Amino acid sequence: MAILVTGGAGYIGSHTCIELIQKGYEVIILDNFYNSKPEALNRIRKISGGDFTFCECDIRDRAGLDKIFAENKVDAVIHFAGLKAVSESCRKPLEYYENNVGGTVTLCEAMRDAGVKKIVFSSSATVYGSNNPSPLREDMPAGGTTNPYGTTKFYIENILKDVYAADNEWSIVLLRYFNPIGAHESGLIGEDPNGIPNNLMPYITQVAIGKLDCLNVFGNDYPTPDGTGVRDYIHVVDLAKGHLCAVDKALSGTGLNIYNLGTSKGYSVLDVIKAFEKASGKKVNYRFAPRRSGDVAVCYSDPTKAKKELGWEAAFDIEQMCRDSWNWQEKNPKGL
Repeated sequence: MAILVTGGAGYIGSHTCIELIQKGYEVIILDNFYNSKPEALNRIRKISGGDFTFCECDIRDRAGLDKIFAENKVDAVIHFAGLKAVSESCRKPLEYYENNVGGTVTLCEAMRDAGVKKIVFSSSATVYGSNNPSPLREDMPAGGTTNPYGTTKFYIENILKDVYAADNEWSIVLLRYFNPIGAHESGLIGEDPNGIPNNLMPYITQVAIGKLDCLNVFGNDYPTPDGTGVRDYIHVVDLAKGHLCAVDKALSGTGLNIYNLGTSKGYSVLDVIKAFEKASGKKVNYRFAPRRSGDVAVCYSDPTKAKKELGWEAAFDIEQMCRDSWNWQEKNPKGL
């Protein structure tokens, strides 16, 4: 079986490609290197001990997509490609709608015309908005999103639901995942954002390695035990394995299914800092800063459905996530 992975050189995509290759899937990686680096491809080969086809392409490039589908037998698509920073989306909403929503529509049109109707979509817990209490379940109403990034995920989910309603030959799995951190145990791949990190863990590791001076903790007046935001952090390898379960589900028949991928545990920003300091032996300098636009106070999952229907559950704890994050950063102080 051949799987096309859009954004396959990125943080979550690269870890997922390793798991796919090691499980025996034929992998075709599509990436435009907007938020990833070519060296990731070499690392994927080294870790997996296998090979793949690579196509440098943007998901908004219809001609490029048509060429990929014409030249490769594709059985299913795992769709990661997209802009992904909450705060940036508040500053650049048009770019997020054009890239994420427009790009996904173009991808689905190309898939439909190529007769490829199986897709696993990288969605997000942000689709639950701010109106649902945690733990978040798949049967809760989506919407009420607090930032353009989350709204693009919500819109894409609705588009894919409409695609299935119009054509029941499609098999669509929507994965709402929470906050991926950690890195492959080899330390060869990990989260390597361009510029100042938008996510907590790479910011922490870059402060610990001396690349950045101080961590900004955005908000210490949330209604949480220590005033900082609470999130459900999941090891990226656990997340990657969840995608394998999801693609197996997509390949097994038709339908539309939604799953949370999380741990069911919430940790505050200060909890994560403490866990990282314990795991690394490094002191993390931080200061409190005003809340960021679009952030919610508490967000963690109920992953029962994924365990019941996919046979998947997270295996790694917060300490392991922190150890692997530091192992990656220490071995790659300047990134890839």
